[in-house]
Amino acid sequence: MPPAEGDVVSDFEALLCNGETFRSRTLSESLGARGGVVICTGFAFSAIAQNWWKQFVRAGWGDFEDVSVLGVSRDGPYAQNEFLRWLDEPAFRFFADVNGGVSESLDLLADRDHMANVSTPWRSAFVVDADREVQYAFVADDWISPLPREEIEEAIANL
Repeated sequence: MPPAEGDVVSDFEALLCNGETFRSRTLSESLGARGGVVICTGFAFSAIAQNWWKQFVRAGWGDFEDVSVLGVSRDGPYAQNEFLRWLDEPAFRFFADVNGGVSESLDLLADRDHMANVSTPWRSAFVVDADREVQYAFVADDWISPLPREEIEEAIANL
């Protein structure tokens, strides 16, 4: 099962992209002093991901104090960096989950019936404290549901 409130998220390791470079980093190394929000999407340039992440930019998520905003998608680091440049929000970073290991560690990996031999994470959001304990969890039960942005922001405020 995907992480739920009170669970501790595994300290996965993957290439972390910042819009220019990428380096192998663990989740714990990437969290802010108060924690972070981890947003999982299928692919960075999908219409849903573009919509969500532009909403996060407009909502001022880059201004969270000591809280990292971390994306996870199946794209490689060059596509992730291009997406981050397109977003034009230097505070956001993305884990390149090319082989699906991050999504699998979160028990989110699902086969896509209409996409031959492709699996992606369920669209989801996890607000975790600095010890990786889940304070808020949302996992969509379909491929197009919007994230409950206000609930996520409330959980971040309570870190």
